[in-house]
Amino acid sequence: MKIAVAGTGYVGLSIATLLAQHNDVTAVDIIKEKVEKINRKESPIEDKEIKEYLQKVELKATLDWEDAYKDADYVVIAAPTNYDDTTNHFDTSAVEDVIGKVLKVSEKAVVVIKSTIPVGYTKEIKQKYKTDRILFSPEFLREGKALYDNLYPSRIVVGEKSERARVFVNLLKEGAIKKDVEVLFTDSTEAEAIKLFANTYLALRVSYFNELDTYCEVKGLNTEEIIKGIGLDPRIGTHYNNPSFGYGGYCLPKDTKQLKANYQNVPEELITAIVSSNRTRKEHIANMILARKPEVVGIYRLTMKANSDNFRASAIQDVMKILRGEGVEVVVYEPTLNVGEFCKYRVEKDLNKFKEECDVIVVNRYDGCLDDVAEKVYTRDIFKRD
Repeated sequence: MKIAVAGTGYVGLSIATLLAQHNDVTAVDIIKEKVEKINRKESPIEDKEIKEYLQKVELKATLDWEDAYKDADYVVIAAPTNYDDTTNHFDTSAVEDVIGKVLKVSEKAVVVIKSTIPVGYTKEIKQKYKTDRILFSPEFLREGKALYDNLYPSRIVVGEKSERARVFVNLLKEGAIKKDVEVLFTDSTEAEAIKLFANTYLALRVSYFNELDTYCEVKGLNTEEIIKGIGLDPRIGTHYNNPSFGYGGYCLPKDTKQLKANYQNVPEELITAIVSSNRTRKEHIANMILARKPEVVGIYRLTMKANSDNFRASAIQDVMKILRGEGVEVVVYEPTLNVGEFCKYRVEKDLNKFKEECDVIVVNRYDGCLDDVAEKVYTRDIFKRD
């Protein structure tokens, strides 16, 4: 099949690479440097499997959206939908831009939205553009493991019960290594809700263990022993339980806020509490750092996960703002940055200088290179993983 994928972030590039194993796939982006990298078989994002598979597949990338969309059987939209705090809604303008372009140049292409969207959006957009060629299929991917999660999907959900939906599912399954994949066909609004509720549950779990850790830190209890003890209950489990500075990244902060906004006129307490809990956790982390009375605080990595180069909306950035507001100098060590300044924070590229000048070194996920200055380190990384 001839397929175009709009957007080459984690979602778009992983799907494009997956589908390119058996189809004629063109990835479309607006950034020339990313397009050139992909055409050189270089991944513009940090993802082990994408780097590996780009060497095996024939994936084209282009800035020319018209050429990519006009003959496509399917156009997969993986454009960003950032949450707008002023409107309390996702900014779906990038998605609509692609839809408008596809409908302008093609009378046959089926548009599959992979971007995260508000509940009810697909129905609204089909009415707005007077077309039935749009369907929604949520993605469930991790940063740095996006292609892996497409090769071994936990499930495939498509928000339509139709032949073209089954064809799209088969395209995804054809590229996957895992063969016994759970598939769920729903209506579009239910599929949209699945995505937001799934991510909000993950945010809930992060917040739960973070609040447990806050209690232990304030009361002087052993967080590790308590988490291990409750995790031995098989209904709770020992996964996704490592305390952090808060949930961050591209998905969880915006998806929880969007779900909260979707609850307008619907009784709720928990969804609001999840959003509030994350803010409270970051304030607590900042207060614990300030309690050490540092003059210079070093931030070791803006990325919050191991093996990731993405620090968009990372939790540490809100902690940094609080520290700066209290008059503390904040210095950043982030090897992926090639600039001397990040958001008006000085970037120190020399790790030894960074260690020497900082009174406290703040790290979300501990790294052995800090062993020689362990007495300076502040972290809540209990299990030294994820």
